[in-house]
Amino acid sequence: MEDPAAIVIKAELGAVREAREFVALAFGGWRLHDFAARTVVSELVTNAVRHGSREGDHVVVRAYRWEGGGVVVEAWDRSDVLPVVRPVDFAAESGRGLQLVEALVRRWGARPLNEGGKVVWAEVEAVEV
Repeated sequence: MEDPAAIVIKAELGAVREAREFVALAFGGWRLHDFAARTVVSELVTNAVRHGSREGDHVVVRAYRWEGGGVVVEAWDRSDVLPVVRPVDFAAESGRGLQLVEALVRRWGARPLNEGGKVVWAEVEAVEV
């Protein structure tokens, strides 16, 4: 694994854009297409802000390449509650983000942090530009 690229953002919905821009820069440096990764990180960070953070918290966003060729994006938040993919509610305006993530990535998951909180990660296909 290469050294991860990381950014710390405020746990505010307006900061999701910063996470997308960060991933675009990282993937650009690796000469990889970034569309799926930007979409995935938007979902992960939005969930971290909405469900895993309180006012004044921060979210850590990381991106790194595996030796096997995959690329991982992560969002770290303070909540110990792991994400759950819920059945689709066609009447709801939200709630399909993790299903979208599942459709765009090789695999995804979550793990608790020793110091509290969790990391939600997703492995994206590395497609060269």
